[in-house]
Amino acid sequence: MQAQDPATGRRRARSWDVFARARTTLDGLEHLVGGMGTSALALIALIGLAAVLPFCLTGVGLRLVPTSLRGLRTVANRERARLSRWGPEIINPDPVPPDWRTAIRQPATGRELLWLAWHATVGLLLGAIGLTLPFRAALDLVFPLYWPLLGPEDRAGAILEIWPADDLPSALLVSPMSLFWLGLALALIPGMARLQAWPGRRLLAADPGTDLALRVAQLTATRAAALDAHAAELRRIERSLHDGTQNRIVAVNVLLGAARRALARDPSTADAVLERAQDAAEQALSELRAVVRSILPPVLADRSLADALSGLAAASPVPCEVDADVPGRCPVSVEATAYFVVAEALTNIAKHSEARRATVTVRRTDDRLRIQIVDDGRGGAVEDGGSGLAGIRRRTEALDGTFTLTSPTGGPTTMNVSLPCG
Repeated sequence: MQAQDPATGRRRARSWDVFARARTTLDGLEHLVGGMGTSALALIALIGLAAVLPFCLTGVGLRLVPTSLRGLRTVANRERARLSRWGPEIINPDPVPPDWRTAIRQPATGRELLWLAWHATVGLLLGAIGLTLPFRAALDLVFPLYWPLLGPEDRAGAILEIWPADDLPSALLVSPMSLFWLGLALALIPGMARLQAWPGRRLLAADPGTDLALRVAQLTATRAAALDAHAAELRRIERSLHDGTQNRIVAVNVLLGAARRALARDPSTADAVLERAQDAAEQALSELRAVVRSILPPVLADRSLADALSGLAAASPVPCEVDADVPGRCPVSVEATAYFVVAEALTNIAKHSEARRATVTVRRTDDRLRIQIVDDGRGGAVEDGGSGLAGIRRRTEALDGTFTLTSPTGGPTTMNVSLPCG
């Protein structure tokens, strides 16, 4: 094997460093521009609070304090959402209470006021500077193209206001200055983005223990949902056995008794009675198998989730295409829930959607099983419409999963379910 030239390796490393720095700069510029938006909102909120403050000295403006603080909380929550997209999630605090004394005493209020003073001033300035640097680089780069359109007073001072661009050669010398502005952007923008976001991450973060409290509340809710789903499943099984299989077995018992009596009185009629008893026994066995399959489909144990879903699609009255890419096996509870979700969704599509086609996409990524079900029906599906969607949500959340439904009037309807399968 030929050894790599050390100089070539160093050049490649420097090229990679420049590329990584450029990506970091672009990300920082995106953060700064997004921060400018919330800075503008913060400036409006700061002006509003400053306008209310003089009236509070006379007592008239105290009634406006909760409203002003709610506006501040709305802007701060926008910043929390923005920062959560680029890093660890920042949880929103409790809403502002209607009483101004209680609202002021909230721990989050004081921190939000400090953040507001910074973000509406320094944050806005940092965003403006960060946006100006690449804009100035682009202007200097194309300066020779629009130089003839400028008036004499605009041509003077083209480079840092000390280099007059009176003719085309001097105008061409302006273009290399774009490298200066670009270098400043590469050097400053990532740090400016961190400086703009730093007060938000420090001052808008939730109180210690909030994450744990929310997690406990979420687990309490999902445990309740799991118990409800379990109770509903037991009721469904009991109802299926009582209304179907039990009645068939009772009928078999009655028919067998009638056949025994017929053998004693008129043996020629016993054969017909026994045939009816056999039919009833076969129907009871078929219904019992259906109940067992609904608890845990044997195809999940014998084959795979993809095969089980393909079987559901083949039996669906609405033409359905299944695209499943699930390497390996998931836990039994996850596969059973995924099977239930798809089965219930296809049943709803056949009953309510008037769809012509449906698509089921299943992927396993990052230890999550993601299921998407799309149909081209009339849309307008809601969870409280008795269509079984509430049951799908309960089943999903019982496994600490997520369920979202998008169904505008006129369609299409898209259902997304994500289940942990690590």
